[in-house]
Formats: sequence, C-alpha cells, structure tokens
Amino acid sequence: MLVKICANRSVEDAKMTIDAGADFLGILAGQKHQSVDFVSKAKAREIVSYAKGKINTVLVTHITNGDEIVELTKFIGNDCIQLHSDIAEDEVEKIVKALPKIKLIRLIHISQNGEICSDYKCFKYADFYLLDSFNQKTDQVGGTGLVHDWETDKKLIEKLDKPTFIAGGLNPQNVAQAIKTANPAGVDVNSGCKRNCKKDALLVKEFVFNAKKKN
Repeated sequence: MLVKICANRSVEDAKMTIDAGADFLGILAGQKHQSVDFVSKAKAREIVSYAKGKINTVLVTHITNGDEIVELTKFIGNDCIQLHSDIAEDEVEKIVKALPKIKLIRLIHISQNGEICSDYKCFKYADFYLLDSFNQKTDQVGGTGLVHDWETDKKLIEKLDKPTFIAGGLNPQNVAQAIKTANPAGVDVNSGCKRNCKKDALLVKEFVFNAKKKN
C-alpha cells in the first residue's frame, strides 16, 4: 500500500513523514483555492532539498498554466506533480513534453453523495489518479476533512487504468476500513494527521502503520 502524506509545510514535517515510512511527500505551492497549507516556492524548494532521495516528493498545485507549472517544478526540484485543479489537457501536454521524467497525479473529485465530478475520461496523461473530496461552500478542493463514499471509489478504481490513491477525511482510525472497502493502490492524508492545526508525528506514524499493515 502506497502512502502519501500531504501538506508538509517545513523540514520538520518532512522528517516526520520520512521517519514514519511513507512513500510520497506532498508539498502545496501555487495556490488558487482556499487552503491554509500552501507554502512559498522557496520553502517548497527547501523541503524538497532535504527530502530528495529519501522519498518521492510531490508538488501539489492549483495552477492551471502548464508553463508556470514547469517553471515552478524546475525551481523546486520535485519528483512528481499533483495537478489539483481542472486543468486543460493541452496545458498538461506542455508539462509532459517539458518534463518527461516527472510523474503526474491527476485529481478526480468525488462529492459526499458519491457523484463523480471530474471528466476523467478526457484525461490523456496520468501516472496515478487521486480520488478526493471537495467542499464547494469553502472553496476547498482538498484538505477538507470530508469523507466521501468509498463504495464509489471501489467501482471507479475497477475501471481506471492507472494506480489510484484515495483521499478525503482519512485518519489513523478509518484508513484500514477505507482500504478494505475501496481497494486502492494508495492512500493520501492531510488534515487527518494534524493536531492543533499542525502535523503530528504520532498521528503520521500511526496512519502509515495502519495503512500498510496486513489485515
């Protein structure tokens, strides 16, 4: 089971994620929607410089301009890009052509009532998919803490042709059940590993352990 810990805002956060045995380390940069977890591109580069070679580093961005994403990735030095927006495929193509070695994680929004809200059939480029909740009221496209229907995830995962992560309201207590229900390739967490609005080392460690343990 692949585990991605998202919204690492410091080298200390990155150390927690690496020490816990996670596979992917997410850093949010390039903000368009509401979120408290974004960092500057300079801070993102600092975190990636520390984590490089120890874990897969993921730039999570709301930017929808391919050239801007390419420029940001070259500056930060991340291994993967999570396109956490409704980005046009011709803009994605710019990224693929400019950065052929960078892996792409593509977002598919799932509403709380189980509606698939992204036109994933039009995606031409993806190495992974991510099924995540969104909150229209707060303009949050991730980090919502909202759980959606894992049965919807299961049915969609069976149709998708790439390894798929699930996210949205996951935490150390429910991640094993989410995995059992949806049978994803990986899980992704943000708010479920926070205490007092900060990443908590014990919660991160517990989440990774519970996700990877054999039931």
